[in-house]
Amino acid sequence: MPNHALVLGGGFAGLEAAIQLRQRGLEVTLVSNRPFLFVYPTSIWVVTGEKPFEEVCLDLGDVARRHGFRFVEGTVESISGAGRSAVVNGEKLAADHLVVAFGGDRLKPKGAELTHTIGGDPQAAVRARDALSALLARGRGRIAMGFGGNPKDGSAVRGGPVFELMFNVDTLLRRRGLREAFELTFFAPMPSPGERMGKKAVGALQGMLGKLGVGARFGKKITGFERDGVLFEDGSKLETDLTIFLPAGDGHPAVKGSDLPRSEAGFVTVDGGCAVPGFPGVWAVGDAAALQGPDWRAKQGHVAEVMARVAAANVAAVEAGRPERESYLPHVGITCLLDMGNGAAYVHRDDVTERMVPLPVVGHWMKQAWGAYYKASKRRQVPRLPGM
Repeated sequence: MPNHALVLGGGFAGLEAAIQLRQRGLEVTLVSNRPFLFVYPTSIWVVTGEKPFEEVCLDLGDVARRHGFRFVEGTVESISGAGRSAVVNGEKLAADHLVVAFGGDRLKPKGAELTHTIGGDPQAAVRARDALSALLARGRGRIAMGFGGNPKDGSAVRGGPVFELMFNVDTLLRRRGLREAFELTFFAPMPSPGERMGKKAVGALQGMLGKLGVGARFGKKITGFERDGVLFEDGSKLETDLTIFLPAGDGHPAVKGSDLPRSEAGFVTVDGGCAVPGFPGVWAVGDAAALQGPDWRAKQGHVAEVMARVAAANVAAVEAGRPERESYLPHVGITCLLDMGNGAAYVHRDDVTERMVPLPVVGHWMKQAWGAYYKASKRRQVPRLPGM
């Protein structure tokens, strides 16, 4: 009988880990708290109404059948690293290899529940869409978008989706002839939001915001939110009719309550091979793991998938009794196609290069095509492209 792997989490990291482990001959059980993978990079278009919610969902049961692994929908209530097990919906599941891949939680600033968000609960994108639609129907208003930081782990900050949504909303307003009737403001607690992408990229992004007439509130700590605005440490308030806020990531409650070693922010400690020190057969990948690398490192989908492939390769090496191990560290970098609704920009940063390439018009369709390719490749309907 082949050994068994239990993968906790049905996002980018978890699904890729399940696929890769199955390809290497293990019996695999994938656990997720919902029946679908939400393709977050394309969810900005749910908010703007360009795509229906269902179009950015990938049926995990269908993918499991196509790849030959077991899918269990359920909530992970607790984890035991020592037992390589988890309690899911009251039932204990154990395996020869445990892969923690269910991402993390979000920090919760005071009043954050009064805002709309992206990047968390998938249905939040639908609620943000409905709120935006209602405001557009009114014909005027003040829209503020921003993201928060995590002083305990800078890699847990995701500002890219908020930049994308702001650009897409600006494009939407212009197409409807409403741009002059709306006040748009971008806010963030850091002096230069987006700096992790590199000085060239952040300079270009902030320049585009200014060119489009988007206001900025940078470098002021966010102390909370009210129904009609954002509160800052200096006592000022940004008045809004619609606030969209993406909090920084935090460790998952099940991880924080487990016996696994954790970083200060609550993410699972791993080595370069995604193994959890002191717990043979336990691995952590994606947002659940404490990402190593340069100060500008960031948790992204492509890094999560690299970690999943590395972990699967190392599991296979352990199973075969081979000493060699792969590492995700050489692959840590920032890569994204930053969509703007009427085009996009390719952004890349690694230890050697910083690059930003404008892609007017065609870039938007390239990102649309990537979303279709991602789902089709996971369903085994198209060949997997190298590095994707």
